[in-house]
Amino acid sequence: MARAPKPVSDHLVRRHVDLGRSALGRTIAPVELGDPDNERRTLVVGAIHGNEQAGIPIAKALAAHHPPEEALVWIVENLNPDGVAAGTRQNADRVDLNRNFPWRWRPLGAPGDPQYSGPRPLSEPEARIAHSLIIRQRPRITIWFHQPLGLVDESGGSIAIERRFSRLTGLPLHRLFRYPGSAAGWQDHRLPHTTAFVAELPPGSVPPRDVSLYAHAVLRLAS
Repeated sequence: MARAPKPVSDHLVRRHVDLGRSALGRTIAPVELGDPDNERRTLVVGAIHGNEQAGIPIAKALAAHHPPEEALVWIVENLNPDGVAAGTRQNADRVDLNRNFPWRWRPLGAPGDPQYSGPRPLSEPEARIAHSLIIRQRPRITIWFHQPLGLVDESGGSIAIERRFSRLTGLPLHRLFRYPGSAAGWQDHRLPHTTAFVAELPPGSVPPRDVSLYAHAVLRLAS
């Protein structure tokens, strides 16, 4: 029996998509990588807290990777460019972006406090950019990189996916406190049957070998 012809590969992309500006006007332009027609979509955010920057090299390594043929990966290297520039957890409005999402949001602290949640949900342009991207793309898996605990958080999505990332990276799996207004918490509530979770990297910079390890773990999950 003759073999069926091999299907022609879809057009693969690696392109920056300008989604908007930070509070101080810095561009936030994620990289779209892979097959734009594929529904197996993964989102990676290298940094949401400006003083937790170890995920940025991992996101950069992913953005430089050959586009996967059977997946689409959106890569936000840095959701908080003003905070990264200043070395602060918060954005330029002194808001903790990871307390600014709509699920179980409540007022926390005052401007400049480490977990100040802002005057209202999605008050911050960076949070609105992420919110809009997630609603539009509906990623099957989202990984939010943080520091410095060195673990994978049981964030409320698929424990099997979180456990697999834990095995691929060697980061132990634990459940952290569920904070109000968190990005992963909002996603897991707002988009049923998808999984958003926090990957807490160890303190300090990530060695190049581990950057490659984490990037390949993301691609394994995405495919």
